[in-house]
Amino acid sequence: MLYKILIIEDKTCFRELITFSLQSEGYEVCTASNGKEGVKVAREQKPDLILCDVMMPALDGYGVIRTLRRDPAFATTPFIFLTAKGNRNDVRTGMNSGADDYLNKPVPHDELMAAVRSRLVRAGAVKQVIEASGAFTIDFDNHSPLIAAWGLTPREAEVLSWVAQGKGNADIAILLGIKESTVKQHVSTCYQKTGAENRSSAAMIVAEVLMASPPAPQG
Repeated sequence: MLYKILIIEDKTCFRELITFSLQSEGYEVCTASNGKEGVKVAREQKPDLILCDVMMPALDGYGVIRTLRRDPAFATTPFIFLTAKGNRNDVRTGMNSGADDYLNKPVPHDELMAAVRSRLVRAGAVKQVIEASGAFTIDFDNHSPLIAAWGLTPREAEVLSWVAQGKGNADIAILLGIKESTVKQHVSTCYQKTGAENRSSAAMIVAEVLMASPPAPQG
């Protein structure tokens, strides 16, 4: 399958370097030089994954992801921030905005490719479940079905939900304000209780349970 990746980056040198890296691995690439243009290109090109800078003219990266996530067509599209802003608060802001990953520029080729491949694999797994159910999105904030299905604690269910959304242990630690070693312990326990073998299988089984459950009450 030929995957299409959108690069939203205002610095020409970075945009061209990332384009070359992705094309050398066989990906189709489309680009935009600012956030406003990026939203427009995304809606026209329907990319399989989006790489986006944070600090940009017209519309910053946070504005881009907020805009796209409101559109059901982009609710599960993998979104990776590429930026020089890399402190914990920046990462937490990016993740809470709905990003799947947060990579610091300049990103080594192998690290970028590994992130892209892993996000595409997880997105494909979740997409299969969504298509099979006939629904548009999955409510990953609804932890009750995970607690009921496997006897998880609320914290374990929260960690597993983030795992299913593609977050690594370091990202989850930042999001939840706990130690990475604690996250690792929770992930191990979740795998034992659910029978998941890895993060991809966790994404599948979590999606299946959430899709089969009624949505969480609002308000």
